[in-house]
Amino acid sequence: MSSDDTSDRSSTGVRHRQRTALVTGASGYIGGRVTERLLGEGWRVRVLARSPEKLPDAWRERVEVAEGDANSAADLARALEGVDVAWFLIHSMGGDDDFAATDRRIATAFADAAKKAGVQRIVYLGGLHPEGEQLSPHLASRVEVGRILMDSGVPTAAVQAGVVLGNGSASFDMLRTLSERLPGSVGPRWLQNRIQPIHVDDIIHYLIRAADLPRELTRSFDVGGPDVLSYADMMSRYAAIQGLGPRPSVTAPVWTPRLASYWISLVTPIAANMARPLVESLHHDNVVLERDLDKLVGAPQGGTIGFDEAVRRETVGVDQYRFWKLLGATGAAVAVTAAAGVAATVPATRWFKSLDKPVWQPPNQVFGPVWTALYADLAFVSAVHLADLLDEEKADEAREYAAALGVNLVLNGGWSWVFWQLRSMPAATGVAAALAASSADLVRRVGRHKERGFVLAPYAAWAVFATALTAELWRRNR
Repeated sequence: MSSDDTSDRSSTGVRHRQRTALVTGASGYIGGRVTERLLGEGWRVRVLARSPEKLPDAWRERVEVAEGDANSAADLARALEGVDVAWFLIHSMGGDDDFAATDRRIATAFADAAKKAGVQRIVYLGGLHPEGEQLSPHLASRVEVGRILMDSGVPTAAVQAGVVLGNGSASFDMLRTLSERLPGSVGPRWLQNRIQPIHVDDIIHYLIRAADLPRELTRSFDVGGPDVLSYADMMSRYAAIQGLGPRPSVTAPVWTPRLASYWISLVTPIAANMARPLVESLHHDNVVLERDLDKLVGAPQGGTIGFDEAVRRETVGVDQYRFWKLLGATGAAVAVTAAAGVAATVPATRWFKSLDKPVWQPPNQVFGPVWTALYADLAFVSAVHLADLLDEEKADEAREYAAALGVNLVLNGGWSWVFWQLRSMPAATGVAAALAASSADLVRRVGRHKERGFVLAPYAAWAVFATALTAELWRRNR
């Protein structure tokens, strides 16, 4: 690299050394935005990545990639060599019971390596939290990581934020999809706790400007937008901005973070192990207690962005009715299937009454309610799954699932005609077996969220039961 590549010229003609940044977590939402902003401001940017192929194409070729693991002291030493400012944007969001120990180990190794490499400043993104309260495990871990970095001997700015309002942020995606897909909310008292969300552009501003804090200053800083709201308020205001109608909220003390995370994973694109720490953070008031960073580095131009404006900016081009349109489509498809089955089914015939039936066959009046519930289950899970795929711009996968669902419904409705009208039990057994296999395939397809697979599993199980019953009728009545 030439000297021209490692320096820039000021308006006075004096050449200054180009500063070098290391960004960890660059493949994540915030890390990627920090990397883009640093490149735009003329930094030489290095990123630490275990899987470089996961880095965004938009800037992958413009950064220096240090392939390695934040758990490795050797990889950290190589990545931090010659770095002026390091952004530590790593935090365990999974369900591993040892996440706190993992976070502690990585933060300690990073702090030691940064000290040895002579890094001039560490910038860390932590979470807003109240003082003097017992924090949730994930939030407590984030606070602990901040303390480890601040105790490293390297000047450290721990920027503490709450819900980040940005298309692609897990917290915003959860808020958006819950507000769009649910007519209201049922949850515990913490739905009413105070939250001070911040727009993504504002948090990136603070993270970047923290690199310019006075030398040797080490401390935490609270940042947030201008609005203090409850989560229920945010859902209601989101729905009002999008023209979705009211979103009433009811408290129910039986909800635990684990149960809430399962429900969120069923309804939204956020996996349960990701949803749980987001839910746990809502157990506390997450509000700004001081605005010292504004005084030291300046607020964003024009001030921080309010909640309503943030929602408008981050939902441009978003179809807020997508889920309901899809639910209408899947609901109509299963309704047609049900109607076709009902039209073909005639259990009062002399032929059916004369069949030798196993003792474990349910009464005829059971089948109607069971199939109604299972059809509703299939329509809802399919609509949620298709909505997620289309939101993620996975149109090919959405088409494949829609085709698989269509085949399943044809087999479902076709069985009634083969069994009741053609009275061919060998053929009906074959159709039932194909339906069972197709239903299991649908469970597999939605199973990237275990909760959806679990909810759809009864449909597949009933198809297996129907296959066994049809085969037994065939065996008994040859």
